[in-house]
Amino acid sequence: MVQKSTSVCLLGGFLGLFLMAPVLMSSTPASMCTPLRTLNDSLSHRRRYMKHNFPINYSIRVYREEIFKLSNISRMKLKVEELDDLVLQRLWFQVNQGVLKKIIRVMSERHPSRSYTAELERRFKDVEGVFVQSHPAEVFQQELPEAVQETWDHLTEEPDRVPESNWRLVSPKSLVDNLCHTMYCLFSECFDAETQQDYCGDSQLRRGRKTSSQNTVTTPAE
Repeated sequence: MVQKSTSVCLLGGFLGLFLMAPVLMSSTPASMCTPLRTLNDSLSHRRRYMKHNFPINYSIRVYREEIFKLSNISRMKLKVEELDDLVLQRLWFQVNQGVLKKIIRVMSERHPSRSYTAELERRFKDVEGVFVQSHPAEVFQQELPEAVQETWDHLTEEPDRVPESNWRLVSPKSLVDNLCHTMYCLFSECFDAETQQDYCGDSQLRRGRKTSSQNTVTTPAE
């Protein structure tokens, strides 16, 4: 009887670990927290370098999909049931590597924010490198949900093939703000509650749901 009871306990333990596996896999690897916090240190100076060192109302051209806000995350989660955070993290890297390149591209070598932005990009790449190393290669070969794949395809399209209607004018500060806020949401395990605020909470979900409903066209009854 004792042996049977022990076997049942062991089986229960293995089942418990199996059921917990998706939760454990979806969390941010601990190895990413140090480079993420280092990136966050740089982002804390973004107001000075991304706003004060540019003319008033200065904006740059970016793809519509590169305006990646918390509301975009909320809408994707509403569209795709049980959307894995890992997929959104991959998209976050894809979006913001393009954003940082576009910001640097409009700066002259002597621009007062050039060195800051280059350092920001280096720290971003450090985070991306740890992200890639922290997951098996198969993760990056998995098929993306249709809604995410569509965004990904637009992000990787050649500029001369992007229709004029898909370009947007946005300030560098707004783009880097988006990078920062979505980082707090998607990698929340690496930041304390005070830093996170409610970046990925219910209020953002409600905002995404409200925006989606506003974008829905209602056909009048005939």
